[in-house]
Amino acid sequence: MERRFRVRRDELLADAEVPPDLLRGLVPRLEAFLQPFVATLQRDETRRNALHYAQGLLSNPGGKNAEAVAYLHDQDRQALQKFLGQAPWDHRPLLAELARQIGEALGEPDGVLVFDPSAFPKKGTESVGVQRQWCGRLGKVENCQVGVYLAYVARRDHALVDVRLYLPKEWAGRRKRRKKAGVPRAARFRTRHQLALEMLDHRGPALPHAWVAGDDEFGRCAWFREELRTRTERYLLAVPSNTLVRDLAADPPPYGGRGRHPRVPFIRVDRWCAALSDDAWQAVEVRDGAKGPLVVQVAEALVQARTDGRPSDVAERLVVFRERQGDGTWEHDYLLSNSAVATSDAEFARVYTAQHRVEECLRRAKREAGLAGYQVRTWAGWHHHQALSLLAAWFLTKETWRGKKGDAGVDRTAGAGGAGPDAPPAALLRMPGGYLPDPDPPAEAQRGSTVLPLVAAQPLTTTAV
Repeated sequence: MERRFRVRRDELLADAEVPPDLLRGLVPRLEAFLQPFVATLQRDETRRNALHYAQGLLSNPGGKNAEAVAYLHDQDRQALQKFLGQAPWDHRPLLAELARQIGEALGEPDGVLVFDPSAFPKKGTESVGVQRQWCGRLGKVENCQVGVYLAYVARRDHALVDVRLYLPKEWAGRRKRRKKAGVPRAARFRTRHQLALEMLDHRGPALPHAWVAGDDEFGRCAWFREELRTRTERYLLAVPSNTLVRDLAADPPPYGGRGRHPRVPFIRVDRWCAALSDDAWQAVEVRDGAKGPLVVQVAEALVQARTDGRPSDVAERLVVFRERQGDGTWEHDYLLSNSAVATSDAEFARVYTAQHRVEECLRRAKREAGLAGYQVRTWAGWHHHQALSLLAAWFLTKETWRGKKGDAGVDRTAGAGGAGPDAPPAALLRMPGGYLPDPDPPAEAQRGSTVLPLVAAQPLTTTAV
């Protein structure tokens, strides 16, 4: 085994060691943690079921569904299934409280909101929202449900905040199918971009941030980027390699003497990138690694992008990151941003790294908090399970802080689950995969970057790539 892998393995094993005494008082801490969430539930029975279900999600009962959790607590299976899939309790206040807590515990002026869709493979056609569609988990088109998630990423840590179920057109327009799955009348077809904007509008005020990030499903949508600009949000969004851009700093073709002066043609971003010289790339650190800082290379340019078949009417920054692979080749990531020209490469790298933290959030929630382990078919059941799973994942995050807090006694709850926003600076430990300090001033005003109309972008054509 290579030394770098051995070192990383030893670090992971050491980090995975949990002193037995650390778990003492875990159940009372979970009960205290859930109090502000279940306070919105009207019935004592509903509150008890919420606690039992959360305990099951955090346990290992051989499954993360209502039947397995009921067996764990020696309860009636049908009662817990009814609580999850049919009882008319509202999950939305729980998620509002979750956003408030995450914003209070992790909030920083230049935090990053990250959107990411995640698919859940399902058999049959009865589960709400299920159809044949792209399933990233399987890497192919398959029968699945899709949820659109919002994560908050700060230097201290990252967490899932909210979720929306994507209801395809085939579901939204079929009355009998909707009724059978309990889809509310108010639920209409919304694109994944519309669902993301809905979460941004609802949760954004509780989450201090200066950036919005997402994968190429969001970046390639010109309408979505325009909506973010309308909201004065600053974004760094991935785009596919075949995205067409016009380099506003490039020299146009020679004028032939007749007709209109030629303009710089649109070109695919991967071909634009391939034509760059080696000195166009700048090295930048993105995060700590097992053998020191992880360094990638970045190149950027002011461009006019053409997505959805139409050119943008504003100038945007094309930011490309590349990292050398083990076989000597380069892996590239292409992104568009409305950020000001003065934004540093280090700041772009910080947000670029934050974009990938949502994948860690989803992976942890699925493995440790039962996010994908449900067996429900109804609209209510899906949202009930998802909300309680996000709460369980947040509780695990706070327990992790408690475990890393050197001065926490084994019986101390540390504020219902660990270091809270009032913890001393010594408790704000650097988490694995944390980010390097941002050299740019973290001003709230950076959220709303000035839009550069193309006519105003021409004086900037001397900007170095």
